[in-house]
Parts: sequence; structure tokens; C-alpha cells
Amino acid sequence: MIRVLLCDDHALIRRGIRDTLADAPDITVLGEAGDYAELRGLLRAHPCDVLVLDINLPGRSGLDALHALKDEGSPVKVLIVSMYPEDQYALRALRAGAYGYVNKGGDPQTLVQAVRTVAQGRKYVTPEIAQMLVESLTAPVAEHPHQKLSDRELQTLVKIASGKRLSDIAEELMLSPKTVSVYRARVLEKLQLANNSELTVYAIRNGLVGD
Repeated sequence: MIRVLLCDDHALIRRGIRDTLADAPDITVLGEAGDYAELRGLLRAHPCDVLVLDINLPGRSGLDALHALKDEGSPVKVLIVSMYPEDQYALRALRAGAYGYVNKGGDPQTLVQAVRTVAQGRKYVTPEIAQMLVESLTAPVAEHPHQKLSDRELQTLVKIASGKRLSDIAEELMLSPKTVSVYRARVLEKLQLANNSELTVYAIRNGLVGD
């Protein structure tokens, strides 16, 4: 039996994932969490084979959680589920230690297959991600400037472009407003932008947020 934990900040999404996995006779969901803090408690209480993790969490993001688990040498295998398109976050997640990446808008049976693949210790990638991996090997130079951003800088970019104030971002990420301002300054510098308006336009044009 494949033991699974879920971590997503939307209860309806967790319910949908749980119901999808419940139809598989070889998969059992041991518990679910809405943020990183809850996830830490779950991992201590319920050893699992696969963690189905959303990339966009309040406070510490799914990418932060990936880095933390990797640094701790955790044996849990992480499958990222996200509303973001593969070309924006899949390679970043895989490099951070994820075993697979599935878009929330895809076929539910894809999620079941991905969990089974990851539980076997194999990477799960869609044909689109496989193509990106090949291209990244043959052309290692980042195609888009935002690919040079750190995980936290990218997170700050997306939140600013979504219309959030620095104070709100600081609260969500559990950082000081000063620290968020530093991330914002780095993003503007690396992308060679002048202000939040240009940053928002950049994010929309590159599919980082909806228009």
C-alpha cells in the first residue's frame, strides 16, 4: 500500500485529490495539511511514501519545503501539484528535489499514475517536461531572465504582480517588510525593470500570473 500525505492550502483541492486517490486500491491517504507548519507535524506523526505538495502555500512555499526536506535528508518522495504551467515551475521543482510535477488542471488519472511512479522511486515527467529537460541540457543558458531568480525572488515577483502590497507579502511569507523590499529590489535589478507596473507587465507577458 502506498502511503500518501497531502499539503495544499485549499480544502476543496485537497478533497478533490483525496477523492481521486481513494479510488485507487493501492493508495491510502494518511492525512492532509494546509500549510508548511501543519505539514511538519504530519510528517512526524505519519511516515509516508509520497507527499503530494502544492507549490503555492502561505508562509513557506512548496519550493521552500522541498529544500528543507532535502537538507534534512528526508526519505519522503515529493510530487508537486500546481496550477502553474509546467514551463514556469516544473524544472525549478525537479532541481529542488521533487520526483514529479503534475498540473492541477490535468486528467485525475494522471495524478494516480504519478503517485505510483514516484512511490517506486522513479521520476514522473510529462512529455512537455521531458522536452524542457532535453532543451535545458542542450541549451543551459536561461531562456528567460526570471529563470535566474531565486525561489524566494520568484515568489515575491508573482505576489507583487498579483497586486499584493509588500506588507501583505511579508505577512504571508513570514518575513519582515524590509526583507521583502530587498527581494523586490533584486527582482527589479535582475529583470532590468524600473517599478511594480513594469514588473506586473513582465509577469503577465511571461505567463507567471493571469492577465
